[in-house]
Amino acid sequence: MSASFTIAIDGPAAAGKGTLSRLIASHYGFHHLDTGLTYRATAKALLDAGLPLDDEGIAETIARRLDLSGLDRATLARHEIGEAASRIAVMPAVRRALVEAQRRFAAKLPGTVLDGRDIGTVVCPNAPVKLYVTASPEVRAKRRFDEIIAGGGSAVFDDVFADVRKRDDRDMGRADSPLRPAADAHLLDTSEMSIEAAFQAARDIVDDALTQEQRSGSR
Repeated sequence: MSASFTIAIDGPAAAGKGTLSRLIASHYGFHHLDTGLTYRATAKALLDAGLPLDDEGIAETIARRLDLSGLDRATLARHEIGEAASRIAVMPAVRRALVEAQRRFAAKLPGTVLDGRDIGTVVCPNAPVKLYVTASPEVRAKRRFDEIIAGGGSAVFDDVFADVRKRDDRDMGRADSPLRPAADAHLLDTSEMSIEAAFQAARDIVDDALTQEQRSGSR
């Protein structure tokens, strides 16, 4: 292909979109970007430098300097970084800077998989494949709870569930780029679906889009 083939994957927390995105990227040999990490990396840079989290101009400057090749999921998963990221993610200037970086990433050949909250609606609205991966709040909270316990941590399910609902309200209710499925997105509800079944369903959608792309390119 002469142009990048982009797969946009959106959805709420703990719906399985991250795991699914990495599987899809690996299967097709595409580049993968968890766009949520770009906000976390910006927040970490601010924290490391002792800079304020409430100065939009400073946060934008840091966001524009971000190197997308050095995002470490394990390091950026820390709770305090996530809390800081939620504060800067509502800043329009920061969002603009990171969306520009994400769009540059999406142009990489031969193809890319981007997952986040606003990929199909804002970052890559013309992506040939858009998936909206979701699950019930109860199922997502159980997955997050099990993940914490399996990692050796401690948690109370009711607290995890409340946190999931709070994050949903924040993501879906924000004025700038709220979480919602694109009008032409394929819905994957993983509430009662294994990751293998979700992966197969996604592959069917991607394969069909790739076939259509190849046909239109050969005309």
